[in-house]
Amino acid sequence: MFRRRRNAEAEETAPGVEEAPVPVRESGPWDADEAHPDIERVDLGGMKLPIGPGFEVQLNVAGDQIVGAVVLVDESALQVHAFAAPKKTGIWDEVRAELARELTAAGGSCEQSEGPFGPELAARINQDGTVQPVRFIGVDGPRWFLRGVITGRAVVDAEAAKVLEEVLRDIVVVRGDQPMAPKEPIELRLPAEARQAVEQQAGQEEGPDLNPFQRGPEITETR
Repeated sequence: MFRRRRNAEAEETAPGVEEAPVPVRESGPWDADEAHPDIERVDLGGMKLPIGPGFEVQLNVAGDQIVGAVVLVDESALQVHAFAAPKKTGIWDEVRAELARELTAAGGSCEQSEGPFGPELAARINQDGTVQPVRFIGVDGPRWFLRGVITGRAVVDAEAAKVLEEVLRDIVVVRGDQPMAPKEPIELRLPAEARQAVEQQAGQEEGPDLNPFQRGPEITETR
């Protein structure tokens, strides 16, 4: 929902332009190199996603790449995407301003509020003729940025929101050492057991063009 910079990481900040430094975080979401609680998580490669009873996890697919995940619980949903970011500066201020402009231009409305992770956007989006409330949350980490979007009951129900906020707080981002442009999505992958299931299915079906993503834009795993 925001445009990616095309300049290389070495040119992340233009000379003379000051950007907000990455804030010191005293709790998650966590970087893979930080000490973090040892709880059950789904290993998606670039992101380790906590799970709990009754959770359903859907993977967002763009082409043949997995770029995000959605956690569904009860009547609420948390969509999360991880992106590369500069080494010494955060991008949530910039992304938040872009989101506000785009939401307003699309006929929606939004206002900034203070949430458990810092500044966030409380928005109202016109979707299929119905106005839907949405929360946009951003967290700047070391060389990565994590965006969370909360929809459903958790937007208006504080107790339901706490469940998804805890999920976001316990995510572990695995940025890796490869060079990436700011705002480039950190690619995810199927969990090992899901990859094995796809490979087994491929071995049982005929035809050379089997595509595990052909059934739709999302792959669902219920835990």
